[in-house]
Amino acid sequence: MARPTGRFGLVKPSFIPPQDLREPRRVSRYRQPLAQTLAGEKKRLHQVLDAAGIKLGSVVSDSHGVSAQAIIDGLIAGIPLQALPQLAQGALRKQQADLALSLEGELSPRHRFVLQHSQPHLQALETQLAQRDRSLIEAMTPSADYWHLLHTLPGLDQSSAAMILVEIGADRSGFPGVAHFASWAALCPGYHASAGQRKTGNTRKGNHAIRYRLCEAAHAARRTNSAFRSVYLRWVGRKGHKKAIIAVAHKMLRVMYFMFTRRQGYRAAGIDDQALVVDRNAPRWIQALKKYGDWPKSGPAETPVPAPVPA
Repeated sequence: MARPTGRFGLVKPSFIPPQDLREPRRVSRYRQPLAQTLAGEKKRLHQVLDAAGIKLGSVVSDSHGVSAQAIIDGLIAGIPLQALPQLAQGALRKQQADLALSLEGELSPRHRFVLQHSQPHLQALETQLAQRDRSLIEAMTPSADYWHLLHTLPGLDQSSAAMILVEIGADRSGFPGVAHFASWAALCPGYHASAGQRKTGNTRKGNHAIRYRLCEAAHAARRTNSAFRSVYLRWVGRKGHKKAIIAVAHKMLRVMYFMFTRRQGYRAAGIDDQALVVDRNAPRWIQALKKYGDWPKSGPAETPVPAPVPA
């Protein structure tokens, strides 16, 4: 009779974070569809304004800032279009002429009806998101040290650091090394081989919440002046944007592992990955250029002969 292998310790236990981090997962994972709903509602509001010929986004950098919201509220209230640029605040007051041109549209009663119902919905969604963010931040008290360590990573703020921490946990002792940790998160390159030939390197399916949060952080980190931007630029030319984002997320996950094991924050080492790639591959590139005749011939540069001066 076959006996279960679990009784003899032959099955490795799964990684389960402590309860103080498992419980906030419900709030974190509920926040994601709420944020997607908010993004869809913002997009719908832009479509209504564009359909009415109002190009507010061409002048205002943040279409949901204080000035933009005041102008949209003025559109809903029926204030004449000529008076709406005066509602701008701050530095936007200097662009009243551009605002007047962007507001030269025709807002029909149907457009105003949609805006009238969309604006309160947007404000309610933003209030709900702020409440969930406060709940997540309050739940970080037992793991405040690790939460503050994540703050030092480029591309992470308080809420995103909290949402990543509740997914990956703070204890790394359950993983033999950083490679096992990356494999558990399903962000490492896949290895699919048959008869000694490697077929594909696609990542396997894993925890969708971890992948979503880390890819979101990778999008923000690639815009910072850090090593993660160098990793993105190194991969995007060869593999495209999506695979470059996965590479940045993989890099960030590995950095998190060492941050937690060493109890140290992120410190930019000032290493340029692109320069390292050039140093490693430059001899091979030069040899190939010489082989195919695209490398200039060595020798002293010819001194240009000056043109004769007419008498």
